[in-house]
Amino acid sequence: MEIHHIAEKNSILNKFIAEIRDVNIQKDSLRFRRNIERIGEVLGYELSKKLSYSGVYVKTPLGKKKIQLSYNDVVLCSILRAGLPLHQGLLNYFDDAENAFISAYRHHPKNDNKFEIVVEYFASPSIDNKTLLLADPMLATGQSLVAVYEAIKKYGIPKEIHIVAVIGSKEGVDFIKNYFPENTKLWIATIDDKLNDKGYIVPGLGDAGDLAYGTKL
Repeated sequence: MEIHHIAEKNSILNKFIAEIRDVNIQKDSLRFRRNIERIGEVLGYELSKKLSYSGVYVKTPLGKKKIQLSYNDVVLCSILRAGLPLHQGLLNYFDDAENAFISAYRHHPKNDNKFEIVVEYFASPSIDNKTLLLADPMLATGQSLVAVYEAIKKYGIPKEIHIVAVIGSKEGVDFIKNYFPENTKLWIATIDDKLNDKGYIVPGLGDAGDLAYGTKL
């Protein structure tokens, strides 16, 4: 897996990451969603550098100019519900992409810290031989991404996969390496050192879905 840790180099991205982490600023759900969307735009821009391009002549009022444009058939798939603002950020740049949505949540059968990932809903166009952008803001244990990928494979095999995440743990990144194709690319804003005993990223930011859309039952 090819890993692109964007925050390793300082940029305006640092400001957006700081605000989604800050316990005072993140309470503003509108601002939180917008910052996740902005991060999606930054990651989408970086990701676009690795797509395939060919020259196309564009007619201007005064002549013609050859411009390199991407010809990838992109399918943008987000994990509900936390992935929606990230999805929008990517869609702002890949505005002609096809869209897919999939649900994945942690089920605690014994009401303890052990959990399994349940995938129940998937709406998607064909992903066969296309460029799949798989967006999930929090790459904690990595189990959600693996479960989602196993479910998606039943509907076709993408030509290439780009995973897009906001915050991850080192453990989660190492985990998904073993389950995705070797040529998969991970675009992640920042990586934290550890998980707590509940499988949440530390220091992380909390629950991205709750911060974006309100506390769930």
